[in-house]
Amino acid sequence: MKKLILTLTICIATIAITKAQIIPSFQFGIKGGTNLTSISKSGTFASSNNAGYLGGIWARFGALGFNFQPEVYVTGKNVTVDGFERKFTSVDVPLLVGGKIGAFGFGARFYTGPLVSFAINKDQNYDSAAGNITSLNYSNQNYAWQVGTGIDIRSLSVDLRYEAGLSKQSYGTGSTKINLFNLSLAYKLF
Repeated sequence: MKKLILTLTICIATIAITKAQIIPSFQFGIKGGTNLTSISKSGTFASSNNAGYLGGIWARFGALGFNFQPEVYVTGKNVTVDGFERKFTSVDVPLLVGGKIGAFGFGARFYTGPLVSFAINKDQNYDSAAGNITSLNYSNQNYAWQVGTGIDIRSLSVDLRYEAGLSKQSYGTGSTKINLFNLSLAYKLF
């Protein structure tokens, strides 16, 4: 009898774990967090890291243990260059592909993918940045690559990412690539 109960318990647990990773799923939520920005140095250029922010929405489409996670969020990247603080505010759109292990609302994720950054500054406000996203106007924007990991605990997720700048962002009379780490907390609405 004990063997039968143990066998049934193992079978039910295996089916539940397999079902959690095989059946297609959709999730949607909000997220917010902080980032630590640094710029690539060249020559006698002196810089230091500053904290910034991010906040927005995310969606996750998954099946067979893999997922696609597009996001849209506003981010502030702050950098001190040669004693002067520079602020870069943008609407960022990462398109991440990754995998997940775990079941019953608990799990770990890993992912990577490109990020398109639509600048919000004196030349472009939030409305024009959002218009560039919806019209797929990606010219003169900044590009980066993200890699990261996350932990899911029921409806909450914690993500840690590294973002490597692929294109240069302008500031004053110069330009540089911006790299950053970001730590965010996400809440699944459904």
